[in-house]
Amino acid sequence: ENLSKEYGKGETAVTAVNNISFTIAGGEFVAIMGESGSGKSTVLSIVGALNKPTRGRLLVGDTDVYALGIDEQADLRRTSMGFVFQSFHLIPYLTLAENTMLPLATLRTSRKRKRAMAENALSRVGLLTKADRLPNQISGGEQERVAIARAIVNRPAIILADEPTGNLDSKNGVEVMKLLSGLNGEGATVVMVTHSADYAHYAGRVLRLADGELVRGG
Repeated sequence: ENLSKEYGKGETAVTAVNNISFTIAGGEFVAIMGESGSGKSTVLSIVGALNKPTRGRLLVGDTDVYALGIDEQADLRRTSMGFVFQSFHLIPYLTLAENTMLPLATLRTSRKRKRAMAENALSRVGLLTKADRLPNQISGGEQERVAIARAIVNRPAIILADEPTGNLDSKNGVEVMKLLSGLNGEGATVVMVTHSADYAHYAGRVLRLADGELVRGG
């Protein structure tokens, strides 16, 4: 509701997002599009409880996210949100299974149970047989699939993807989009930033930004 985000102060202040409002229903697949610098990633980071807006509110259900304390925001991210980034952010000395288990670090359960959850997530992205490999032993497309496995390991209601196909060729990009579309079909809410009109077609709705303002799709 009425989100604005400014960086800096006074005459040097830059407005990245300017008074935008939109609603995303549970189970939707929404793409956020716009030119470079339009505010797409800033909006996604605000929605992901990672970047407090200068003005406005983010409501997830009935929860005013930025009225929560830092620990409560972290709990919300851990339990309800999964994040997929353009850069895979895999830790090179951890196996694929260990990378996938990272969001479970604070979960109060056994390592055996965490491993089982990671293996289930890797199975869903077609990489269970490579669970004990290191990131440098698999392809870029496979690394992005591990990043998706890590995002869904705790079965979040909301998946936030920032240019998830940005470092991939078209074949691997399509595979990633099919994965996200399949997760959406299982009930996950997916919010994805993309430059690609082709990949935006996988979404049910497009929010288009220009110069920090919402010009379509709210």
